Amino acid sequence: MANTQGPQGNHDPAGSTQMFRAFVDEGTPQPSRQAAAPSGSGPRLGLIIGIVAAVVVVAAVAWLALK
Repeated sequence: MANTQGPQGNHDPAGSTQMFRAFVDEGTPQPSRQAAAPSGSGPRLGLIIGIVAAVVVVAAVAWLALK
């Protein structure tokens, strides 16, 4: 793939590259990016509950298989 990050003097005849870069550079407001960040204990608690549930299911299947 060709390197399209040439010097700033290059002109895009269609103007689409400049418009795309302007769109990407706008970005989203900073507070909404931080709001999407995970909290400290939420995901960790869900992971622990999921692991415990998986262990219980595996233990139940093993108990029924050996019964």
